[in-house]
Amino acid sequence: MANPIKLGLVGVGRAGWGMHCEEIAGKEELFQIAAACDLIPERREKMEKRYGCRTYADIRELVRDPDVEIVDIATRSCDHYAHAKLALEAGKDVLLEKPFCETYAEACELRDLAEKMGRKLYARHNRRFELHFQKIRELQKNGLLGDIYEIHIARNSYSRRDDWQTLSEFGGGQLLNWGPHIIDQSLQFLDENAELLCSDLKHTVAAGDCEDHLTIVLRGRESGTLVNMQISGGVSLPCPEYEAFGTKGSLRVFGDTMHLKYLDPACPLPDPIADPGTPGQTFGATGTFASSTPLRWIEEDWKRENEDLSVIWTAMYRDYREGVPYPITMDEALAVIEVIDKAKQGTPFERKPR
Repeated sequence: MANPIKLGLVGVGRAGWGMHCEEIAGKEELFQIAAACDLIPERREKMEKRYGCRTYADIRELVRDPDVEIVDIATRSCDHYAHAKLALEAGKDVLLEKPFCETYAEACELRDLAEKMGRKLYARHNRRFELHFQKIRELQKNGLLGDIYEIHIARNSYSRRDDWQTLSEFGGGQLLNWGPHIIDQSLQFLDENAELLCSDLKHTVAAGDCEDHLTIVLRGRESGTLVNMQISGGVSLPCPEYEAFGTKGSLRVFGDTMHLKYLDPACPLPDPIADPGTPGQTFGATGTFASSTPLRWIEEDWKRENEDLSVIWTAMYRDYREGVPYPITMDEALAVIEVIDKAKQGTPFERKPR
């Protein structure tokens, strides 16, 4: 018997209307929008027309709505903490659009409040379900590329952006925009046990006062694997979205295609032995640095098909109604914000008290 979760959507903008509503379309057996909240009357009218739901201009009224089970918060980044706190204090469960919070201290406070109130608090890290990410995780485990010792992730473009996402007062900047997705993936590559080696944040071509180009390097404390992640609105040439380097091969991702080059597993190689003798006088196949064992390479393409990031909603439903654990744990969500906090410390982009 269908038992859809009744949602109260807060924020009917690009995330709420443009993503959340679209992603649950066709999932009526799982979700029903019971109420919506937005400051703009025209947006409330659109929700009333589309869903026949109650609408509010004030979130304090929505969180008191007895029909709402989960408050789905899709407001500006600067409001996530305050809006989630209101919902939790009203005894509601919460789904938070990224970023989970602006600061690690705020994120910890929400976790503690959810535990105190006995409520569920979900982080919407839907990029955990990207197929290329999942394929690289599979390759880390199956050893086809050997031991993967370095991974690069890039989300680059050239964009003279000028909306609220460029202003610190609203929680703008690439670290709080694309950052949570890519940091979450990076921490998963390192099995969460990671240290921040370095970070560099710059304001390049966007409007506002936030970082629009950043590089962060993380290292696994146990594995020693490096993850170098870059997010930029100031890069005009395309970059691979992922690269991974292993002891037996590498991969590179452009668009929907992952290209792999790896040593043929059917031709095992002996361990190389260093020769202390005097090398020849030329470079190349028979000269200096040449391997004494011929290498047999395999090259192939793996295509991303039928990617569906909306499966995160099904995962939330199964946790809420069926007790199947949600794949993004609270510790994982907080670890992402902790990296963001550390990356900003001592920079002009560090969160200022409000």
